[in-house]
Amino acid sequence: MHEIACQAALGPRSAAAVAQRHAIELTINRGCGIAALRDTPATQRLIRLVSDAVGLERRLSPAGRCRFAEAVQAGLQGDATLAPLLHLVRTAALQEQRGFTVHFAGLCDGAPFDLLLSRRGATAELACDTVSAEAGREVQRAAWSDFADRIEPDLQAWLAKHPGTHLLRLTLPLGLRKHAEEQAGAITPRMLQQCICRMLARGDRREDSPTAVLRLEPLPTMACRKDEQPLLTQIRNEFAPEAHLCVTTCPQGMLVMAARAGHDDEIGAAISRRMALLPPARLTGTRPGILAMLLEDTDRAEWRSLRERLELESEVRRFLVGSAARAVVAVSCSSRFELLDCPDPDAAADAELRFRNPDHPAAHLAALAPSVLSSL
Repeated sequence: MHEIACQAALGPRSAAAVAQRHAIELTINRGCGIAALRDTPATQRLIRLVSDAVGLERRLSPAGRCRFAEAVQAGLQGDATLAPLLHLVRTAALQEQRGFTVHFAGLCDGAPFDLLLSRRGATAELACDTVSAEAGREVQRAAWSDFADRIEPDLQAWLAKHPGTHLLRLTLPLGLRKHAEEQAGAITPRMLQQCICRMLARGDRREDSPTAVLRLEPLPTMACRKDEQPLLTQIRNEFAPEAHLCVTTCPQGMLVMAARAGHDDEIGAAISRRMALLPPARLTGTRPGILAMLLEDTDRAEWRSLRERLELESEVRRFLVGSAARAVVAVSCSSRFELLDCPDPDAAADAELRFRNPDHPAAHLAALAPSVLSSL
């Protein structure tokens, strides 16, 4: 909780981003026994998942308990969360509901895969993995929140001397990352802050560089605070759905920042790249393998869009026809909307999106069908 508080201390936007990413840890810290926390279906499901995880730990051998403790500790370091551990617990429960006998091979035996599934004489290895949607974003949301909080005082001071309504367009060809080493050439929040402050101090309205293209334009005088939301909708439609927006207001006026990367987000491709690394490391190849992927750091609009545009389906099916997927009989994808398993219009209908590899020898085994047949 101390680390989460430090991450959120920069400003309100960073605090909101941290609260969203660490919602699981924050809810657990408030106490699963508090009646008020049982009001929402999502919270009730989280409490059940935590209870299931505790029950699992009590059934494990001493070696299994040590591995369980290591998984908990890994989820409480830096930006990590407990979602991967709860994803494992929830996936095991889902397979049991489908009629499989589930053995926690990773925890109990130290196997590279997490679960050994058995049903009607057939067996399969299942590996759970988590991918952040940030891996597919050129302009990362966490970095944008960091930047927006950093530059807020500078923009407030500039607005006080330049009354009116303004639009600052930012095109970031090489992306925005919290740390420069994450991607070659990407600009960091501090670097972008310095770049904008230099431009404003000179009185310029544009600046071009390999890492940031800036344009400062006037907005219609009617764009006052009460019209802020329609204005943001109009700007987002102009830039693209994944545009990053931020509004700074003061009595003298308003400044809207709108940022985009050099190309569209590629979240599906990020999942595909991650999956390509898993079979040799997480599956033995002696049994049919299933990859259960959890997509983190996505909101409901983005999750819905990924499915409606068939981006996930196309990337997973492209992976399944490649050589890296020889040991993989099926892939499933889910988000926190499915993890918390509550009625939600943006959750997948079958508790996950599932894609079968028709070329795998076990693809047509009736015993594996509940966890292998495509849900689309």
